[in-house]
Amino acid sequence: MKVVALHGSPNVDGLTESLATAALEGAAEAGAETEVVRLTDHDIAHCKQCDNGWGKCRKEGRCIVEDDFEQIRAKVREADAWILVTPVYFGDLSECVKAFTDRLRRCNTGAKGEGLTNKPLLGIAAAGGSGRGIAPCLVSMDRLFGHLNAEIADLITVTRRSAQYKREACRAAAKAMVESTGR
Repeated sequence: MKVVALHGSPNVDGLTESLATAALEGAAEAGAETEVVRLTDHDIAHCKQCDNGWGKCRKEGRCIVEDDFEQIRAKVREADAWILVTPVYFGDLSECVKAFTDRLRRCNTGAKGEGLTNKPLLGIAAAGGSGRGIAPCLVSMDRLFGHLNAEIADLITVTRRSAQYKREACRAAAKAMVESTGR
């Protein structure tokens, strides 16, 4: 079984990174092969809304923008389960996570969006500041996962005050996701 974790923080020593690491450790404990993709290390442009908003993404299930999006999307599609970890910025997903997921949602809508439907997914929102923006960020994640028809294994919120014990929750959730998938 393969599990890929995407995370969207530029801080390699921060909260978001530690949560992605903990989740992947849990997946590995359950026997999964794991990989982390740091979205900030990649070139991911925002959606261009071509063809009145429904270009090749709607017709063919692919994006015409030439950057790292399709390469990362392929990793998610090839994985048996995936994890999305985002820092909470201004009550929402981080900018690079938003750019990636906006395009993912468009390319995986309708008949051409194969590869993600019912795929197990763990969503983690990490608020390093006050923690007040975590609820609307979680709503954005839940809406995205609904559009993708994902099988939500769990949605976990983490603040800097809860980080110590929530790392263990991320590890346990990813381990349970792998064990329950049975692939």
